[in-house]
Amino acid sequence: MTARLSSTSDPRALPASGGCRDHDRTTARRRRPRTPGGGLMASAAPPHAFRLVTSRQRWSAVTFLHWAFPPATIQRHLPAGLEVDVIDGAAWVSLTPLVMQDVRASVLPPVPGWSDFVEVNVRTYVRHGPSGTDGLWFFALLCPRVAMVAAMRVLGLPYRVFPGTAERSGGAALYRGSHPRRGRIDLAVRPGERIAEPSPWLVAVTGRWNAYLVRFGRLWRVPVTHPPWPLHGATLVGASREVNGIWASVGLPAPDTDPVVTWSPGVDARVGVPRLLPRGHPSSFDRQGKDP
Repeated sequence: MTARLSSTSDPRALPASGGCRDHDRTTARRRRPRTPGGGLMASAAPPHAFRLVTSRQRWSAVTFLHWAFPPATIQRHLPAGLEVDVIDGAAWVSLTPLVMQDVRASVLPPVPGWSDFVEVNVRTYVRHGPSGTDGLWFFALLCPRVAMVAAMRVLGLPYRVFPGTAERSGGAALYRGSHPRRGRIDLAVRPGERIAEPSPWLVAVTGRWNAYLVRFGRLWRVPVTHPPWPLHGATLVGASREVNGIWASVGLPAPDTDPVVTWSPGVDARVGVPRLLPRGHPSSFDRQGKDP
């Protein structure tokens, strides 16, 4: 595993992007997106604070690649109690490669040679009605650290072993990785200009402060906090834009459109203690069997 993308690199030194598919959806409505029930969702800054921190980590050189899916397609893959967030008429799934740095338990220092690695997340955006919260549901977290994968799976997170590398070349971030059963990733991403005012859509898909997991047959919420994302438009460049097999490995159909691409130099994050969620009524998808 090679991780050569420095968390201290100044993104302004990277060449400006020539644009990408609606990277910030800046032409979208300036109002904040709403859930089907009308409630405001997500936020650029964390809505909560917590004293007990289980882990501290740096998320560096983060690329968000977003595809729109029919809401019912994604709802079928969610556990009971979670409902897909419909944003601008679609469910959104992100494939997110990043460099994890200084990963450690809250009271311990990073372990040299172990605390830095490349990770690839496949995630969507969900709501939990009974608790009034929203956040992330991970279809997969791909990681080269066998011990990390084993520990996180015990906690209920869908970690899977997946060797990967990340490096900088010619102003682009290069992410590569492969596994015989979990697919292949080969992406070259060129960051562009800083987004001074993220659109409501971009806030909705990046401003998420909880992750959900299932353990012992119950839903749990894991709170996270970090500074607001410094976000840049970005483009996929060259022939390196493969995510072969990743979709099939998580049970989703492969998209046939180009993704919306956004990049961030990263943030320092803190992870809180998991909270057991109350049981609730079936979601509107569960009751109706169709999109709300």
